[in-house]
Amino acid sequence: MDASSWHQRWEKLDIAFHESEANPLLVKYFKELSLVKGGRVFLPLCGKTLDIPWLLSNGYRVAGAELSKIAIEQLFMELGVEPKISKVGGLDRYSAKNIDIFVGDILHLSSKTLGPVDATYDRAALVALPIEMRNRYTAHLTEITDKAPQLLICYEYDQSLMEGPPFSISNEEVNQRYRDSYDLTLTASTNVPAGLKGKCPAKENVWLLKND
Repeated sequence: MDASSWHQRWEKLDIAFHESEANPLLVKYFKELSLVKGGRVFLPLCGKTLDIPWLLSNGYRVAGAELSKIAIEQLFMELGVEPKISKVGGLDRYSAKNIDIFVGDILHLSSKTLGPVDATYDRAALVALPIEMRNRYTAHLTEITDKAPQLLICYEYDQSLMEGPPFSISNEEVNQRYRDSYDLTLTASTNVPAGLKGKCPAKENVWLLKND
């Protein structure tokens, strides 16, 4: 999905992808990252996900990157927090206690601007990007997070049966993109009830990526 399409979806609030609760797989498997309380978790392409208040309420700090200003304005409104907004590294940073969200193109976010993170949680980024963008994204993510351990959730299905996003990310692709930087463990693989968007059978895979 290109940037203009993403902005249009938020302007029209065409956000069926937005979940009404914290992702159950995050809740179940986040402990696999072995983070101490107060650890800083980076969420790429975060939107206004309810995973953020879940992480905050469980004692973690959150950093995120998101293209849509509308999404982040709604996020802070729903958190009931007034953000401090500043320009940094060519992006807009929305900050409050224990949270920093960078609004703009994630590929323009540097490690210096992001700051140290203890883990990455990717539920919505890799699956949102067409294949021609995924190489650059995964290399950039690995660089700016300094190979921080990652919890990755993605879908796997017959891409010929449905157009993305979310796109199908095969186990082979995950290995191809990350094996040079991490030890990879397929922690869980479950069938999506009633299929993905009710259109085709799919598995939802949970990967744990740790430093090799």
